Formats: sequence, C-alpha cells, structure tokens
Amino acid sequence: MKQTEAVVANINDLNDGEMRQVSVGETEILLSRIDGKFYAVGAHCAHYKAPLADGVLSGHHVVCPWHNAYFDVTTGDQLEPPGLDSLASYQVRIEGENVIVSVPEETTGLRSPAMAQFNPNVDGRTFVILGAGAAGVHAAQTLRVAGYQGRIVMITQEDKLPYDRTKLSKDYFIGKTSSEEMPLRSPDFFKEHAIEVLLNHQVEQVQTTNKAIAFTNGDSLTYDALLVATGGKPRQLDIPGADLQNILTLRSFDDADRILATIKQKGQAVVIGSSFIGMEIASGLSQQGLQVTVISPDSVPFKKTLGEEIGKIFQQVHEENGVSFKLGRKAVQFEGSDKVEAVILDNGDRLQADIVIVGVGVQPATDFLKGVELHPKDRSVVVDEYLRAGDSIYAAGDIARYPDWRTNESIRVEHWRVAAQHGRIAAYNMVGKAVKFRGLPLFWTMQFKFPLRYVGHAQSWDEIIVDGDLQKQEFIAFYIKNNQVLAVATSHRDTETAAISELMRLNQMPNIEELRRGVVDLIPQTASS
Repeated sequence: MKQTEAVVANINDLNDGEMRQVSVGETEILLSRIDGKFYAVGAHCAHYKAPLADGVLSGHHVVCPWHNAYFDVTTGDQLEPPGLDSLASYQVRIEGENVIVSVPEETTGLRSPAMAQFNPNVDGRTFVILGAGAAGVHAAQTLRVAGYQGRIVMITQEDKLPYDRTKLSKDYFIGKTSSEEMPLRSPDFFKEHAIEVLLNHQVEQVQTTNKAIAFTNGDSLTYDALLVATGGKPRQLDIPGADLQNILTLRSFDDADRILATIKQKGQAVVIGSSFIGMEIASGLSQQGLQVTVISPDSVPFKKTLGEEIGKIFQQVHEENGVSFKLGRKAVQFEGSDKVEAVILDNGDRLQADIVIVGVGVQPATDFLKGVELHPKDRSVVVDEYLRAGDSIYAAGDIARYPDWRTNESIRVEHWRVAAQHGRIAAYNMVGKAVKFRGLPLFWTMQFKFPLRYVGHAQSWDEIIVDGDLQKQEFIAFYIKNNQVLAVATSHRDTETAAISELMRLNQMPNIEELRRGVVDLIPQTASS
C-alpha cells in the first residue's frame, strides 16, 4: 500500500507523557511520547470524532474529552467504550532530531479490532445475546475479539440492526443525523464475523434450568451461555384517556419516527416527566417549532440527580427557549374524541395538546426470565461483580443491578456507556476470562445549547462543591458523600471531565478540603498518575 510520510515534530518538542495533534498531508495524527518512544495513531475518537488531543494522556492511554472512551496510544486499541472501532496505528521513525510518520494514502484514522473467525469445528458452543442495544452489540463484537470461535446469535424484537439509541432524543430528533447514520455496524460486518442477528423475535420465556429460549412465534433455541440485555420498556400512565392517539413514548427508532411524523403539523405539545429523556424531547420539540409544556411532580427538573441549583439552570435554559413548566403537578386525565386534545392536571388545569410524550422512566424488560434472582423493587436482574446472574447466564445494561466497586452499593444505571461497558465485560466472562466490572458510569445530554457531562454515580450526597459559574454554564460540580467524590457534573469543561474520569478510575480523586478551597488543577494530576 502506498504511503505518505512527513516530518511532524522535533524529538525535543514533546516530553514524556505529552501528546499533540499533527498532520501528514490531510491526515490528522495523534502523536505521543511514552518512555522516550514516539507513537502515532488516529487523531479522532471512534465514537463521535472528538479530537483526542483535547483529552488527557495517562500512562499509555488517552481519554476522549467528550464521552471518555479510552485508547491505548501505543497500539490504537480501544480500552473503554463508547465507540466500537480502534484507532489506526502508523509507523514512526526518527532521523536525527526529526520525528517522521508514514501514513497509508487511504486511511480513515480508524480500524476494526482483530477478531477470531467462526469455526464450529473448533468450538461447537452457541452463545446467545438477547437484545441489540449498546450492551448486545459490544458483547457480540467482544466475544470475537476475545477469541471465541463458536456460534453467536443476537436477538432483537425490533426490525433494525443495532443503532445509536442516544441520538434518538438528540441529533436524530432535530434532524442533525439521518437514518442512514444511525446503525452502529453494517450488515456486512455481522456477516463477515458470523454474528447472526434475528430480527422481529419476541421472547416468550427463558428457562434457565434447561438453557432454552422460547419465542412467541413458536420457535425455540438452546444456548451454552446467555447474555440478557433487553433494556427497559417505557412506563405508561394508567389514567383515563391513555389509549387516545398521539400519546407516545420514545424508546425505539420506530417511536422516534412516529413522533416526527406526528409533529409535522406543529401545534401544542405536552411532555409528561422531567427526566433526561423528557427534557431532551422538550428541547427537540421546541426546536421543531412546537409550543411545549413540561408537566412534572418534581419542584425542579433533575433535583434528585443534579441538585436544585443545576436543575434550575436547565429549567431557565428551557424557559428562555419558549418551554413552559407545570411543576409539582401530575396529569390525571387525557381528553379527546379520537386523538388527544387536552391534558387535565391534578389541580384542574386543562392544557391543550396535539401530541403528548410520556417520559416517566422505564422498567426492566425481564418478565420472560425464569430461574434468576429479580430484585423486588423493580424486577431488575441481580448480578455479581462479573455480571453473572446464574449458571451460564449474564445480564447487562438497563436491566442489571450490580455492585458498585467504589461503594459496594447495589445499583442499576440506565446509561448508554454503562451498557456498552457491561456488554464487553460480560463477553469476556462468557469465554471464561473472569474479569470484574470496574467501569464508571458516564452520561451526557445536550438541551438547546446547554451541554452536560456526568461521571460516576451518586444516589445521594452530603454536599455539592461547585467550581466555576453555573449561570454561565461553565462549571464542575463535585457530589460528596462521606468525604468521597461519588459523581461529578460538568459543562464546557471537557478536558477536565476526562481527567476526572481517569482519576476516579484510579481512585485518586483530590482531597475534599482542596476541592473546597478551589486549589486543585485536575489535568496535571492525571498526567502524573
């Protein structure tokens, strides 16, 4: 393959543990120096193409500044999701004091990870994955990366291959992403790596005693190992009029298309619930030209997750963009002859509505499971630190209740990145590698032009320490419990967010007193860890 090469730096330009973005022709490269040796890999994250030079370098890996994917800068291998590809790795040589990088003429900066080939003569087992979301697709790929050569069957009740669900209420909803850009992998990828995907298959029952799956269409399938990653199903409101047309939820691709088709006539929209999905939908509907009202029993959006002050900032941003709120209120009835026409509140108020979006959370889709422990609170699947729910059965993503390695609390986290992390770790354990789950939750949201990242998990807190300016939407908020930073919310502080993710992973977050005094520079701390 023809190569293009260029001098990209002097050997004295970078110290050990430093990186910078350089170019070879039109190809952007991430150049780093580790233990006296130079390495060159693709410059942009495999997820949403963030410039990795804006992240942090810690040891041999770089942390993406946007959504905290990890890559080994010496090989380009992806170490932590999101994203499914690794970075391309380029040849580096030193001539005198010049650092020279060679790049193939046709390179995307990314590469698919090396994967084992399907060979039933070598391995006759069948591994089944229920669910084709983030957990499912990462698990399927990781099984091959881990060397598994047996049969892989991924099952989904939808009619589409795995897609980026996070974009449904964000870029896809406001037209910044097309339907063609939504799939996570192409049909050719699944074919090439012998990953069978059964579409339109609804599971009736999983019987763990005989390792059998029964489908509602009468088909059945036996497995040697099973990963259950069926996610959540939207909660519905059990109130009069709930069966009227144009009362919708957003969970799937079809849901999003149904909403987009309905709102072409504009009009009045009511969003029930001030969850992240509800507020993102409110943002999207408003940007589509609808008059939007959010109904929520909470006094402030996100108060239980982010605290009152940050919740009020979100509310203020929405109100500045025309969204109205009915807080401390509940919907008690829908009115309309055929389609919904109005929402009646518990105080008697009547809100005109041409469309209603219900965003009051999800419940784990686990009713079909027999023979595993389901938590009495929400029927989530109780797993151990290996994500194991029983003999040869694992659970991942929204349905999994797992031990938090930092607090030993049993938690369930409905985040895309957590599901991807779960899928990878579950796959390694399915092939017998005995890898404990020590991932950190991270979620992100964009509402109008207000971005927020959230690293860690805090079910409650004693104190919130804020560095920066909440009103200017440029801040870091540390959530403290028992003198430990359990979670951090940030806005417009991306590089520091990447540093926080790494410091949390290393269990090396700064001293609480230093945070209170505001004397901590997080990025140098990460570089020296």
